[in-house]
Amino acid sequence: MADQRDITQRPDLSQGTGRVGPVRSRMPVYMDLLPPCNNACPAGENIQEWLRLVKAGQEELAWRQLVQDNPFPAIHGRVCYHPCEGACNRDGLDQAISIHGVERYLGDLAIANGWQFPRLGHPTGLKVLIIGAGPSGLAAAYHLAALGHSVEIRDAGDLPGGMMRYGIPEYRLPRNILDAEIDRLRNLGIVFVQNHKVKDLLLEQKEGGFDAVFVAIGAHLSKRVEIPSMDAGKMIDAVSFLHDVASGERPVIGRRVAVYGGGNTAMDAARVARRLGAEESIVIYRRGEEQMPAHEAEKEEAIREGVQMNWLRTISAMDADSMTVEIMELDEQGKAHGTGRFETMAADTVILALGQEADSNFLTKIPGMRFENDVVKVDPTTLMTDVPGIFAGGDVVPSDRTVTIGVGHGKRAARMIDNFLFSRHAAPRTKHPIATLDMLNLWYFGDHERRVEPELSLEHRTDFSEVVEGLTAEEAHFEASRCLSCGNCIECDGCLGSCPEDAVIKLGKGYRYQYNYEKCTGCATCYEQCPVHAIEMIPEH
Repeated sequence: MADQRDITQRPDLSQGTGRVGPVRSRMPVYMDLLPPCNNACPAGENIQEWLRLVKAGQEELAWRQLVQDNPFPAIHGRVCYHPCEGACNRDGLDQAISIHGVERYLGDLAIANGWQFPRLGHPTGLKVLIIGAGPSGLAAAYHLAALGHSVEIRDAGDLPGGMMRYGIPEYRLPRNILDAEIDRLRNLGIVFVQNHKVKDLLLEQKEGGFDAVFVAIGAHLSKRVEIPSMDAGKMIDAVSFLHDVASGERPVIGRRVAVYGGGNTAMDAARVARRLGAEESIVIYRRGEEQMPAHEAEKEEAIREGVQMNWLRTISAMDADSMTVEIMELDEQGKAHGTGRFETMAADTVILALGQEADSNFLTKIPGMRFENDVVKVDPTTLMTDVPGIFAGGDVVPSDRTVTIGVGHGKRAARMIDNFLFSRHAAPRTKHPIATLDMLNLWYFGDHERRVEPELSLEHRTDFSEVVEGLTAEEAHFEASRCLSCGNCIECDGCLGSCPEDAVIKLGKGYRYQYNYEKCTGCATCYEQCPVHAIEMIPEH
């Protein structure tokens, strides 16, 4: 490993190139920096490496690299909000790489080719119970099984998947894709027990002989709000509505539907209502557009599909076929206040999408378990509760509630549970410095426009067919080739060719280079031409 220094920008090498004198005051070192995409991924994927493998035409190796961290690339390529792309240095040049598009390509390719997870780790004889078959519980089960532990998942749903199955509509996540990626877990020997709601966790742990427990029950309860005369109109909660539709039901909602809330669940409910025949689907949100918690892409897609946005409104009363809304205004701090002005809006059905809570009541019976509102207090590093051997993650702990964060929690919990089972302390992990755009020397950069996934035309979005299509193999390879390999050697031979003293030694493909410091003068020509900042000049000791 190369010597790591505090690196913020390319230093001024005003001494020039060539020989710098009889005494060398600085020396080059090879190093590895942290790509910003890797750093931003909640699931901890080595994005840069699997993009490199796709670029090299090694798709199966790329998939196997990816699933070391995240077992669900076909799912994540569809539903993740890809913070990696927001961090991508390429975005500062033209457009971010379509990382999620390439991830989906790999995931779909793996399903088509029947690629399976390897059986890793020797059986330990230790048993772990997981409560909840959502993204966090499934990810934890995968990583624990890979470590050799016996894993059983107990879940209250008819089928595994949690909110991926019962909260995300099929037009975003087809169920055959979800099932295909979950089915791989069964081949690892993971046991699934469905339609099982845990009431006494300690009893189930004792009777099953489990050595540790991971609680990942998700947030399946809708928050409620009291509205005058709310019983006079038809009102349903968004979680139940989406669950029923995902289960195959087609509830009668009428021609005019109002969705009360401004998050991603509200956008899904409004879009589903359109697919069920609602001529008017209106989102009512008490604050402004800028304050909406919904992801920008979700909001834009809803508007494209004919969903109307009614900002700065709050429902104050309901009748059989209408509702009264109060017009709101924002103060200087962005807080909404009523104005005393009201409007009447027609609505056959009102769908409440005001947030979700975890059904964690069964945990309150456990002595020593602490809570904050509806979430469980855990150690932020280990995810263990105050009760030894009981861990928790996903929506039931303090965090943002996304599929990818849940998968990241499951991965971390598996590692920490393994440490607990073997009485090990988690070794602190020191990250390399992040490779920022201003650190790169992009002499090789070319302007290449991002490939965009095609979408189903608006006139055909009348059922639950998938809206977004995937990248073709050619497009996925093109996107992978746009990766700048920020902070890590690409073996371009630039340092080798530029060194005037032949001080750079090529070690062979995949092994990079090393320096012969007996020849090196510290001239920095290798550093100056390195496109990815895989070389740093440090003071001579």
